Amino acid sequence: MSEREIEEFFPLAGVVVGVKDAFCTRGLRTTCGSRMLERYVPPYDARAVTLLRAAGATIVGKCNMDEFAMGSSTENSAFFAARNPWDPTRVPGGSSGGSAVAVAAAMTHVAIGSDTGGSVRQPAALTGVVGLKPTYGRISRYGLVAFASSLDVVGPIARDVRDVELVYASLAGRDARDATSLDRPVDRADFTAPERALSQTRVGVAREYLDAASPSVRAAMLAALARCERAGATLVEVSMPHTRFALPAYCVIAAAECSANLARFDGVRYARPSTDALDEDAPLDERVRRWRAAGFGPEVKRRILLGTFVLSAGQREAHYERAQRARTLVARDFAAAFEVVDVLATPTTPTVAWSLGARVDDPLAMYESDLFTLPASLAALPALSLPCGVVQENGVALPVGLQLVGSTLGEKTLLERAFAIEQVLVGPPSGR
Repeated sequence: MSEREIEEFFPLAGVVVGVKDAFCTRGLRTTCGSRMLERYVPPYDARAVTLLRAAGATIVGKCNMDEFAMGSSTENSAFFAARNPWDPTRVPGGSSGGSAVAVAAAMTHVAIGSDTGGSVRQPAALTGVVGLKPTYGRISRYGLVAFASSLDVVGPIARDVRDVELVYASLAGRDARDATSLDRPVDRADFTAPERALSQTRVGVAREYLDAASPSVRAAMLAALARCERAGATLVEVSMPHTRFALPAYCVIAAAECSANLARFDGVRYARPSTDALDEDAPLDERVRRWRAAGFGPEVKRRILLGTFVLSAGQREAHYERAQRARTLVARDFAAAFEVVDVLATPTTPTVAWSLGARVDDPLAMYESDLFTLPASLAALPALSLPCGVVQENGVALPVGLQLVGSTLGEKTLLERAFAIEQVLVGPPSGR
């Protein structure tokens, strides 16, 4: 077989891939970062894993994550916290933090994660790599342990836009086992003329996002946008007035859906306690304590309780249905913006990576780290984070991410514009 034939039929041949531990892998443990699934070994592969293998990729291991994808720092893992390669005393983001670390630390070429409210884009930004959340339904979720079914999306993480596009193209497509997957052809991005693509790009900038960013992140983003404007892009100020509703709406919707999805983990069908929990010589009260420790962690319990409450009799209209109406308003803001711009540019995160433990006991502060990624998730739009600069904090260099949001099924345009901006901000990848 010729080299060209190998590239055509096995586009990921020789590519080393890490897989978030929320994807089922046949014969290999899938824990979701939880004691609840500590010993669960799936009898099948997730659709994304099957397609990676079919494309020739080598899957070398599973990546750490926040328990059941609930968290923004990968500190909620039941096993250990992940650390940021830029500064091991800081978080890498989450919930796909392990996947981002694997790529940022050059342990794998690429990785896949799941993005519910920013769980691919946010850790990509905090670790200085590229992460893509495609349009909802663009990649099959079959075999991905569900968190919030109307929000979960499979997304690739890589060191540059071209590698992200290659993985995305290998995974996108209809899957009969996932009723939400879309039956639309995959339009490959054209990276041959980035200067022309940038000169034809109208980039929307919303003040609502900039005002909520920290001074260092805002300065880095504005400097990146200025460089893009000098390179030919047209900056257009747009208004996203309902952005302020995104965080509370997401918290209610995601919690409601997770309470329904996680009801199956009742300690009977999936739970496999640790070996020490089966120690028959231990006192009964100690064995009970160990069994309970094999269940959900505090963040998962918090969201299940919240979700159960907002779906309860007398509360659904007051909370869940109002959140869905707010979701519609957020989507309308994007629709109005895309009438005058090609992509929307925002900071990916309000701040750079924070210290381990700094927000563990403050759930609201943790949720706010996804403030800029949540709106695109609620609107089911494709969005991508790429590095746009580095800032100094307490003598440590830390990356800043620029988020680009595209219109529905606009991955081709989004990736082409992202590649063009990447060439301006970072330059051509080495070895290309």
